[in-house]
Amino acid sequence: MGAVTDDEVIRKRLLIDGDGAGDDRRINVLLKSFTKWCNSSGTPEEGFTQYQRMLGTLSQCEFSMGKTLMVYDMNLREMENYEKIYTNIEQSITSAHEKIAECKKEIQRAKRIRKNRQEYDALAKVIQQHPDRHETLKQLEALDKELQQLSHIKESVEAKLELRKKQFHVLLSTIQELQQTLENDEKSDNDDISQESPAENGD
Repeated sequence: MGAVTDDEVIRKRLLIDGDGAGDDRRINVLLKSFTKWCNSSGTPEEGFTQYQRMLGTLSQCEFSMGKTLMVYDMNLREMENYEKIYTNIEQSITSAHEKIAECKKEIQRAKRIRKNRQEYDALAKVIQQHPDRHETLKQLEALDKELQQLSHIKESVEAKLELRKKQFHVLLSTIQELQQTLENDEKSDNDDISQESPAENGD
C-alpha cells in the first residue's frame, strides 16, 4: 500500500467532515442510530420515525459532501487560473526586458544624433564665415533639413522611451497586486484549516 500524502488526507477529511460543521459526528450518530434501529424492539411507528430521521441525517451529509466537492473543484480551477496569470506575467516581464534593451539602443542612437547635430552646427558656423556661394547655400539647406529630421527622430525616441517607462511601471504594480492577492488567499486557506483542526480534535 502506497504512502498517503497530506493532500489526500485533508481531502478525505473534508469529504467526511464537509465544511467543518460536524458531518463526521453526524455520520457517527447515524451509524449508532442505524445499529439501534436494527436492534430495536419498539413499535413499527417508532421504527418508521427513526428511519425518517436517519434519512434526513444522511441527506444532510450528502449535501455537505457535494458542497465540499464543488468548493474543491472551484479551488482547482482557481489554481489553474493563477498559473495562467503567472505565465502571462512572466511573458510580459520578458517582453518588457526586451523593450528596455531596445530603448537603451535608441538612447545611444539619440546621443549620436545629438553629437552629430553639434558637429553640424559647428560646421555651419565655419561655412558662414566664408564668402557665400551657390553650392555652399545648397549644402547648408541640405544640412538644415537633415538636422530637422534628426531632431524629429530624437523627439520620437524620447517619447517612446517615456511610454515604455510608464508601461513597465504599470506592469510592476500589477505584479505586486497579484502577489499580495496570492498571499492573502494562502493566509485565508491556512486560517480555514486552523479553524477546522479544533473541531476535528473535539469530535
